[in-house]
This record gives sequence, structure tokens and C-alpha cells, in this order.
Amino acid sequence: MILLSGPNISGNEWKYVKDCLDTGWVSSVGSYVNQFEEMVASFAGAKYGVATSSGTTALHIALILAGVEREDYVIAPNVTFVASLNSIAYTGAEPILIDVDPGTWQMDLNLLEQFLTSDTEIRDGACRLRADGRRIRAIMPVHVLGNMCDMDRFMDIAARFQLEVIEDATEALGSYFSGKHAGSFGKMGCFSFNGNKIITCGGGGVIVTDDEDLAKMAKHLTTQAKADAFEYYHDHIGYNYRLVNVSAAMGVAQMEQLPGFIQRKKEIAAYYMQELGDLPGISFQEVDSRVDPNCWLFTFRADRQKEILSALNAQKMQSRPFWVPMNQLPMFKQVKYVQTADHSDAIYQNCLSIPCSTDITNEQLESIVATIKSVYS
Repeated sequence: MILLSGPNISGNEWKYVKDCLDTGWVSSVGSYVNQFEEMVASFAGAKYGVATSSGTTALHIALILAGVEREDYVIAPNVTFVASLNSIAYTGAEPILIDVDPGTWQMDLNLLEQFLTSDTEIRDGACRLRADGRRIRAIMPVHVLGNMCDMDRFMDIAARFQLEVIEDATEALGSYFSGKHAGSFGKMGCFSFNGNKIITCGGGGVIVTDDEDLAKMAKHLTTQAKADAFEYYHDHIGYNYRLVNVSAAMGVAQMEQLPGFIQRKKEIAAYYMQELGDLPGISFQEVDSRVDPNCWLFTFRADRQKEILSALNAQKMQSRPFWVPMNQLPMFKQVKYVQTADHSDAIYQNCLSIPCSTDITNEQLESIVATIKSVYS
């Protein structure tokens, strides 16, 4: 089986994990947790990092710290992995979904600005939906597949409408807009280290921020809000959300290899685009000239999506359709969806992701391309 986006365990992972086992530092306290937080924050150009058990828990805590409360709204794109919206739901807030740009597959900023201008008002120091007066507390840009929208314009819109920005950068470690790293634009940014990400801890996440108080509170809440080093005294509703030292040890080893992983992802994407670009009905995600993406998961549009998926998977070349749009999932069908042409559905109907692990061989890439071309022969 050629995996879609599998882990590349080729560095010091065994050495560092063994060190945890040998010393007994296997839980959420340990030097590797601290080192991993520092490495991720430094790489992302942020002052502080807080390691969590997953990207989803990172988003949940970031939303809480942004002041998102029950009955609030949080704006998010309609094309994303479900964890983005799940984290909003955990707070008791409700998402407002914005359709995506048909080229970049990121949140459509024209649509966003039109909606905020026509359907919201600033009242009592907050952005509110005119229809019901409820507060729109935050907005969550999702850097889909490691690509990014026009973040200068995005941040300007958010500021004008008094929206806290919580970046879902879970797919975008190693992506930049105008030289500034994903996750470093908003109040907080969140990364994921699931097994299919560009680096992995087997799971895990990190919240990055430049706000020391937010970082301290994030660490506090993720460790059950234990307020006394001796007594079991807790001063907030806390969460068992901290990353454990064994996983962080793996993350440290992966971070050491990250530049090479990013380079390999870019090579894979360039090869696929070169070899598949002339096939009829195939097109690729557009990238703004100011964006330097990490090319995390190679995904493209094809009018023969189902045929290609069938051919690849029959040859044990693990390939998948793109995410079902959020407004089509049963738990989010009733939320507000802002759209004029429903580009989200068109992307879903035609997009697929194909193998792009960083340890994939050139021979495997050639065989995947040959299989796709056979569909058109």
C-alpha cells in the first residue's frame, strides 16, 4: 500500500522516545514537551507555544481564551476538516459558514466582506448579526491544504468588524504569506501533528501566540486548571488536554527534519503538476503570488474524479475524495451558509487527494501518474 500521507520516521524518534522510557518521564511533564513548544513557536515566528493533545483541543482552548461563549457565532469557511467546526460547537457557539474562492479554496473574502457589511452591525462594542442580535465573537481562517488567502485583507476585515482571529493553521506548518508564517497573524494560531500531517507526534497540537498571559492561561486550562502545586485546588473548569512527553519527544525529532520534509512536499507537488497538467479536465489549487505553501496534501480537481479514485485504490495507491462541505453534514445543515454559487460543493464533487508522503519514492510517483493517465487512455 502506498499511503496517502503517512509519517516519515527517519530521524531521532527512537532515541528520544527511548530516553523518555528510560528516565520514566512519560506523562505531560518533561523536557521534551517544553522543547517541542519552543521549537514550534520559534519556527512559526511566535513568542510562546503551548502543546496540546490534538489540533482540535488546541482550537477549543484558543476559542475559549478568545472569549467565545454559548450562543455566540464564529465565522468559518465551508470547506474545512470537521474538527474546525467541532471545536466551535464544544464552546456552545454556532458557526456561520462562508463559501470558498473557487480557485484557492480558501474563504471567499469578497463574500465575507459583503456579508459583514450587509448583515451585521457594531453594537454594544461587538459585531452582531442583525437578524437576531447575537454576537459574532471570532473568525477562524483555515489555511486549507497549507494554502493561504490574502491575509493582509483578511486581517483588515477582521479588525474593522471587531472579530477576534483564531487561525486554524493545523495543515500549514511551513506555510507563509508575505514572509510571515501561518498561525502568527491572529490572537492565537493552532497546529496539528496528527499522523498524516507534515510532521507528527502520532497526535498532538500546539497553540502559538505572542501574548504571554494567554499562553499561561492556555497551559493552565489544559492541565485541569490546577492552581496549587501541592493541594488539588482548581480555579477554572479545566481540561486534560496536555501533550505527553513521549509524544513530544517524537515531535522534537520530527521538527529537526521539517525543512527537508517541506522541500520534499514541494518536489512532489511540482512533479504531479508537471505530469498531470496537460490532461483534460484536471486543474490545481491556485496559490497567491505572496503565498509560499507547504504543499501538505496534494489535491486536485478532475472531471473524472470517481474513475481516478477507483483506479488508484485498486492498485493500493491510497487516495481519497475531498472533505464533504460542512453545510452538508447533518449537525451543521441548519447553520447559516453564506454563498451565491456554492463553490464548496463543486470542489467536493471534483477534488481528490493522492499519495504524497515525504518518504514516497520517485518510482512510486511515476506509477501513480501512470495509473491516472491510464484513466484517460
